[in-house]
Amino acid sequence: QVQLVESGGGLVQAGESLRLSCTASGSIFSISAMCWYRQAPGKQRELVASITSGGWRNYADSVKGRFTISRDNAKKMAFLQMNSLKPEDTAVYFCKADLSTGSGSRPYWGQGTQVTGSS
Repeated sequence: QVQLVESGGGLVQAGESLRLSCTASGSIFSISAMCWYRQAPGKQRELVASITSGGWRNYADSVKGRFTISRDNAKKMAFLQMNSLKPEDTAVYFCKADLSTGSGSRPYWGQGTQVTGSS
């Protein structure tokens, strides 16, 4: 089955770093955009960072200069390097990828991983 699997979340002190990983698996023809979203308790899900197949990146203003999105096309993976974590970064982080399969192209979502920046 086609799926996205995330890892790397955890609880760290403010100012420390984490790296999230997202791995796509299954019969995938191609992967276009890959994105990281987050959703804090009581808040809407927001786009944190995105990267196109050509390497173009975009970030939410709240994480610019601290977070870096990257991808490894050969491994079908995306990463989110999170430095200088703040308490307000605490949220469930989700990977989303636009995957092309034999049945067409559509977005797939990971299961989410908890990130907590403790003050």
